[in-house]
Parts: sequence; structure tokens; C-alpha cells
Amino acid sequence: MHLDDLNLFIQVARSGSFSAAARQLALTPAAVSATIKRIEASLQRRLIERSTRALRLTPEGERFLATCEAMVTQWAEGTAGLRAEPGTVEGEVQLAAPADTTYQLLSPWLAPWLTAHPGVRLSLHVSDRLHDVRREAVDIAVRYGALPDSGLVARPLCSGPRIAVASPAYLRRRGTPQTPADLAGHDCLLWMLGGRANRDWRFWRGRSVRGEGEPVRVGGALCGDGSLARQWALQGRGIASKALCDVLADLEAGRLVQVLPGHRGDEVPVHALLPSREYVPVRVRVVLDQLVERFADLQQRMDAWRAPR
Repeated sequence: MHLDDLNLFIQVARSGSFSAAARQLALTPAAVSATIKRIEASLQRRLIERSTRALRLTPEGERFLATCEAMVTQWAEGTAGLRAEPGTVEGEVQLAAPADTTYQLLSPWLAPWLTAHPGVRLSLHVSDRLHDVRREAVDIAVRYGALPDSGLVARPLCSGPRIAVASPAYLRRRGTPQTPADLAGHDCLLWMLGGRANRDWRFWRGRSVRGEGEPVRVGGALCGDGSLARQWALQGRGIASKALCDVLADLEAGRLVQVLPGHRGDEVPVHALLPSREYVPVRVRVVLDQLVERFADLQQRMDAWRAPR
């Protein structure tokens, strides 16, 4: 089995199609299919379940994919290390993050950091949708909320509550809600969460999340994503429910005000997800270390803002 075979299997697994993999590798579908059959024969294991509509990896195929990715990464790292000057970091890093996180938290330091590390090529995937880290070849994904038991490696970055916010201009014009139930009579800015508009907000009194909380069904403009909801809140168009880390700078500057300061939404942990903890390339580790450092600073600011005043 050759390195080209491993790369071909990775491409088939990621694309989910012999034809798509063939186009990307400049081969025929028949050649791709023959190579997969040869790999399966040499391992005496079925790696891919085939149907007329799609391909699906078997459990053995999933394990083999992880092995292939680790071996290809090691080979790339080893050859790059021989070519590079000692101490240099180079290569491409695929980083996925939500829109608001990218524009507010990542972009201010990413540009100067990349200037200081000219060998690193960063590809940003900016979207609020949940990326499939393994299939989309994402090296690091910044993800909000509770994590499913996916087998991915999760590195905690920060954690804070979801809160309701609005601009001072909106509150002067429409009045300030005094209870969560009052939100039903206000313009609330909705955005897509898990493929659905987040119309059902839930609040807990005080600083802890205990019990079921107080639910409220809200209505208003559907912004599409969390970044636009924040922008419209800044423009005075309504009340948004946002993770504290996304609006902290606006709260510190007075551009936004917390609505219902005696209440809070659910806790929103933020993690960096990696496909595996083994064979993590140096270029990925240095970007991850920067993420951890930057979010640690953010956590300190959130803790200071939440402290009794």
C-alpha cells in the first residue's frame, strides 16, 4: 500500500463519492473504485458501504481513515521539517468559527499574528453552521454550546451566560422589559440555531442555572445569523439573545445594555475541536495555543464584568 492509496482513500471518505474523488484526483471513477477494492482486499476488511445514492464508511473504515490521516500528516510534517529552517512553522491550517467570533474576536489578532508567521497559510471557514470536522478536513473548529459525544478532541476556551441585550436608543424608544414575559411584547432579533429560528428563550433568576427556568416565546425579525442579530441590536432594531463573549466589548463600551440584568440564559461553553489528539501538526498546535491564550484574556474580562458592582 502506497501513500497515494492513503490519500485516495481520504479523498473518497471526505467527498462521499467515487466520482467526486476521481474528479479531484484527475482519475477515472473505475480507477478509484479499483484502488478501494485493492485496499480492502489487502486489509481483508470492508471499509466502505456502497449504495446507488451515497457511500458510507464502516466502523473499520472510520478507524482506517483516522490512521490514513495520521500517516499522511506525519509524512507531510516530516518532509516539511527537512526542507524548513530550524524553528520555523509553516503549512496550511483550516480554521472554522462562527461569524461573530471571527469578526470580533479572531480577526483583530489573526492578521498581525500571520504577518509574524509568514509560513502559515490560514484558511477560514466563517459560518454559524456546525462543521463536520473530520469530513471537511477542518483542523480546528470553534464551537459554542454543549458538545455531543462525537469522539472529537475538545479544548475548553471560555464559558459565559447567554444574555438579552439592546441598544440604549431602543430601550428609550420602546421601554425596558422588567420580566422575561415582557419580551413577548418587544421586537426580538431571531437567528438560526441548529437549523431553526431561536424563538424560545429561557431565563433563570440570579447567577446560577437551576431547574427548568422561565420560558418565553418571542417574535420579531429573523436575521439569519448571530452576527447580523448583534449588528441590528447595535442599530436599535430590537433585543437580541447573545452569548456574553460575543457582546462583551459592546457592553464595556456602552453600545449595548443588558436587558433583565437580574436574569440570565443558559451557560454557553466555547471549545476548540480537533479531529484527534494524536499527530497534531506543529502549525495546528501553534494556532490552537494562540486561541487558548486569547480566549483566556476574554474569560478574565467576562469574569470581571460579571463580578458584583
